Amino acid sequence: MITAVLVDDDKNLRDGMKGLLVRFAPNIKIIGEADSVETGIETISKLKPQVVFLDIQLNDGTGFDILEQLALKNGTIKSNIVFITAHEQYAIKAFRFSALDFLLKPVDPDDLQKVILKIEAVLEKNNNYDHIDLLLENIRRKVDNFKRIALSTSDGIHLFEINDIIRCESEDNYTRFHIKNTKSVLISKTLKEYEELLTEHGFERIHQSHLINLAYLKSYIKKDGGYVVMADNSNLPISQRKKERLQEILKTI
Repeated sequence: MITAVLVDDDKNLRDGMKGLLVRFAPNIKIIGEADSVETGIETISKLKPQVVFLDIQLNDGTGFDILEQLALKNGTIKSNIVFITAHEQYAIKAFRFSALDFLLKPVDPDDLQKVILKIEAVLEKNNNYDHIDLLLENIRRKVDNFKRIALSTSDGIHLFEINDIIRCESEDNYTRFHIKNTKSVLISKTLKEYEELLTEHGFERIHQSHLINLAYLKSYIKKDGGYVVMADNSNLPISQRKKERLQEILKTI
């Protein structure tokens, strides 16, 4: 069984969540509940659950306040965190950059089951929980221009500087990240998901299979159908419909 604590200031929502877990995730055992920042800190510190289902908005603060104070109190957080939120678009963006799971209210059973499967996989690894520190760093800064990204691979979660990512390559439903001065990493998410996150950081989708960091673009070659040469000496094709846009971008660089 996987031990869990549920933190939400609405008893009806806590009861509803427990009902969903019983039905769709019977391997999750709720060992404690809390309805505030204060009781959340106390319950998590005392019970040390493997998973915390954490509402963002609480009557006396936020779920982020709980994580901040736990980090100050214990030095580190050693529970998997799943945020539950009704909106908070900025926070959702921060979750995605930090490789943290979240559930939208009302919680969809399919989404819950997907999150539980990810938790089970993470618990099999030796996770260092640095991605929680990254989330708190992003929340504290309260800016959209995040500097680092957490990538969840088959052997754990790793943090990288966004500026060190040379390019991303689609491999079916996976994405391979080619990163400066390190070996490539394969992530079990689609290239489109990372296109949505990284476009505002100077990345451009030039092909169905390729998302590039324009800072590492060395050459644009028009012959042979058109291709780019990247800083890692890779030659990448440009799709016909992307050529005009790329040419316009290059004129502004």
